[in-house]
Amino acid sequence: MMVQPAEDSVTRRASRAFGWSFGNTVAARLGTLTIGIALARVLGPEEFGIFAIATVTLLAILSFNELGVSLAIIRWRDDPATIAPTVNTVAALSSGLLTAAVMLAAPGIASLLGDPRATTVIRVLAVSILLDGLVATSAAVMQREFMQKQRTIADQVNTWLGAGLSLLLALLGWGAMSLAIGRLAGSLVHGALLVHWSPIGYRFGWDRDIARRLFRFGMPLAASSIVVFASGYVDQMIVGAVAGAQALGFYVLAFNLASWPVSIFSLPLRAVAPAAFSALKDEPERMTRNFTRVLTLLSCVALPACLAVSGAAGPVVHFVYGAAWAPAAHVLVWMAAFAALKIWFELAYDYVVVQGKPGFLLVVQISSFAVALPLMLWAVRQGGGPAVAAVQFLVGVVVVVPLYVLGLQRIGVRPGRVLCAVLLPVGAGLVAWLVGWQLARALTPAFVAASAAGLVAVLIIAALAWWQRNDLRLLRAAAAGRGIA
Repeated sequence: MMVQPAEDSVTRRASRAFGWSFGNTVAARLGTLTIGIALARVLGPEEFGIFAIATVTLLAILSFNELGVSLAIIRWRDDPATIAPTVNTVAALSSGLLTAAVMLAAPGIASLLGDPRATTVIRVLAVSILLDGLVATSAAVMQREFMQKQRTIADQVNTWLGAGLSLLLALLGWGAMSLAIGRLAGSLVHGALLVHWSPIGYRFGWDRDIARRLFRFGMPLAASSIVVFASGYVDQMIVGAVAGAQALGFYVLAFNLASWPVSIFSLPLRAVAPAAFSALKDEPERMTRNFTRVLTLLSCVALPACLAVSGAAGPVVHFVYGAAWAPAAHVLVWMAAFAALKIWFELAYDYVVVQGKPGFLLVVQISSFAVALPLMLWAVRQGGGPAVAAVQFLVGVVVVVPLYVLGLQRIGVRPGRVLCAVLLPVGAGLVAWLVGWQLARALTPAFVAASAAGLVAVLIIAALAWWQRNDLRLLRAAAAGRGIA
């Protein structure tokens, strides 16, 4: 009997996990999008902006909550059960301290970001920081073992329970607090399911040598994550602090719409890519080949989708959220274009992490943040939220793209291979943007223009998929268990 290579088994498991992760993300995003539309229409820009202040605070802390040590579970060569108790202890202690700090600082944070009414909402959401730290190890173990089926169930419970409860409370007049309570309730049940399904029993412990190795690995990632957050969310802080909660509501709505393609195409891949790349570390040429292959396929789908939304931003916002949210369209033009870049950045980020170069990521994030921050502070006073979004996109093109290309070159991915992987998808995406922009001005009502732009994007994606049909066949072969080259 022929013994199947271990790497083919890993590829098959990763492909199956990706299928579950993709289905999970699509279902979750469709659910939250549908309920989010209802919530935005019920609450309006101002209440939505108050919740956005609390959400920005939560995401800031979650970006470095467990100091990056849980990612060591994925890369650990030996049995992860040997380090899990120490990881649990570090994560619980750090998240507990951070939760207490946010509770105390909530009034000042709310005032700084534009609306003191957000204080209580921030305190309710702060409990999620502790929950996130307590289940960080369980989540990492399940990712390592490609347990996306169980994650799908847990994530769907989180999505529908939280969003459904939020909608009910919003209809009862709870305002921004309805979103906070719904999110916290979903997180509680989600965390319980992750701990229940984790293949490693939950316990605390401490090993000084392991802790030292964890901090050595995790601290650069934690520091990088702080800067990643700052690069990704300081724009919201600036808009809220300078322009107020309502302007932040418009900005965050555009951000959420633009993030939809990122969630659909990037998050499922990120759920399995680090473990899959890590399993091929001993075969650098194969690892590089598969990275560029994934980059091409991801670009073929994501770029036309994101840029079509950017081009038809006005009709999309008007149709989905209503006339009251029309100012968000000026932000979405830039945000949706930036979302296409973020999909690239996140794939490159995961690849660099697996290659063991977290320090380089810190350089990338610090450099982009240092350039973007003064420009955003100037732009928000000149043109408000849309100007801030434009700065984000321009810094991504001018600063972050070249830095990632340079970093990938240092670990064996030649710039020429990256260029060949994305050149045609970029051209196709620009066509999708131009057609969407023309349709937005030529067609009414908004539903017709938005639908026409979406149809054009689908046709472009189909043409690119036909161009990449050989690589798609390889992916189908991987899903059937025959491996990829």
